[in-house]
Amino acid sequence: MNHLLSVVNILGSVIFIFGFALLVPCAVAYCTHDGSLPVFLESLGITLGSGAGIWLLTRRFKRELQIRDGFLLVVLVWLSLPVFGMLPLLLHFPELDLAKAYFEAASGLTSTGATILTGLDTLPYAINLWRCLMAWLGGMGLIVLAVAILPMLGVGGRQLFGAEVPGPIKESRLTPRIAETAKRLWLIYVALTLICTVAYWQAGMTLFDAIAHALSTLGLGGFSTHDASFGYWNSPLIEAITIVFMLLAGINFSAHFVVWRNKNLSDYRRDPEAKLYVLVTLTSCVGMAAFLWFKGIYTDPLVALRYAAFNVVSVASTTGYSNTDYALWPIFAPLWMLFLSGFCTSSGSTGGGIKMIRARILFQQLFREMIVIMHPRAVSLVKIGKSIVPTEIIFAILAFLFVYLISIVLMTLALALTGLDEITAFSAAVACLNNLGAGLGKVGPAMNYAALNDYQIWLCSFAMFLGRLEFYTLMIVFTPAFWRK
Repeated sequence: MNHLLSVVNILGSVIFIFGFALLVPCAVAYCTHDGSLPVFLESLGITLGSGAGIWLLTRRFKRELQIRDGFLLVVLVWLSLPVFGMLPLLLHFPELDLAKAYFEAASGLTSTGATILTGLDTLPYAINLWRCLMAWLGGMGLIVLAVAILPMLGVGGRQLFGAEVPGPIKESRLTPRIAETAKRLWLIYVALTLICTVAYWQAGMTLFDAIAHALSTLGLGGFSTHDASFGYWNSPLIEAITIVFMLLAGINFSAHFVVWRNKNLSDYRRDPEAKLYVLVTLTSCVGMAAFLWFKGIYTDPLVALRYAAFNVVSVASTTGYSNTDYALWPIFAPLWMLFLSGFCTSSGSTGGGIKMIRARILFQQLFREMIVIMHPRAVSLVKIGKSIVPTEIIFAILAFLFVYLISIVLMTLALALTGLDEITAFSAAVACLNNLGAGLGKVGPAMNYAALNDYQIWLCSFAMFLGRLEFYTLMIVFTPAFWRK
């Protein structure tokens, strides 16, 4: 019981820290007089009060985290923070029920970008900014931010960082101290967000839209302040800027750190994922443009390239923006894009899916098995660069792939059982598990998740957490072995 209370104590600290994020929309509501200030002040008081109360009641149980505690804390944080993130939505929209409000906040904090709200163009500035800010915070991971701050409170963060950071190989460090690593990653994240904001602003967005979309773009969250998403501007320049920053956000932030530290762009080529991620994504853009032009969807090849590039990069990076309703394209196109969302982004990025490093290792393992079948005595190894991938990591990735595929099947069946058509059920399952947001059918890019009932909404919320925590982190906590002494 004591170890559980120690985890709850740190949870209180994280909730308290999260509460300060509400000061940003409070300031925006005050400056713009959009009428939402009382809502955010009340939410701020509830969040800070709850966090402080939990911490005070359990402060005598504070101790160093163990590995098991790290997994439990990560799950508790990601399940509880949407409760506080949804408060402004519940208070501002009296017609919004608990399931939909929690879904919207969970979608933001998991950087999924699925929404149940309509009329985004007329929402208060502070509400729209809060949605995008949650996507930004969830993109890099609130836990990573907490790791940078919790050492000042006397709490170690290595177990927390290991449970949160995605990818099959988590032991590599950029700096000797884990808190210092988290701080450096956040500095790069903030710097890229600022550069993206300025680029959007100079390209023609208002300052508010530039800030909101920069937050959502770097978090690969896909939230927009307009119902038409990027179709609102119809600007090739803005779309080109978005493509660049979506690609950057899909690269491992450790690679960005190494490039910044060494002041050498060629370091991106040495990253085991970045080159392959960019190559697969851009090749798909060109191939999709040729396909759309050949099918007569667009008669101008450059127009076809424009729409193909923006939407392919958006879906492949699991952002979820759109500048047209690609659900109207021939079915091969959106299905290929959904397939890309399952593996394109790098581990250590703000994207979802199984990550490119796992896909690369699995692809090499496939050829290794073929060689062994043809030449039983041959010695064939799976390598990433000059490093040999241990067999236990390959087995772990194979198990992860099995869990990933089974999760898609089970989630699709569960949604279909509720009455959804097969296209909507399958695409919603894939979109939520990959933290993509937009799917097809009733949850397509020109639609949203408002048409789903509460049971379907809760299933999709669970899928978003399952994908964001890379399956194992959430599943482990629900196993009997986890709770044995």
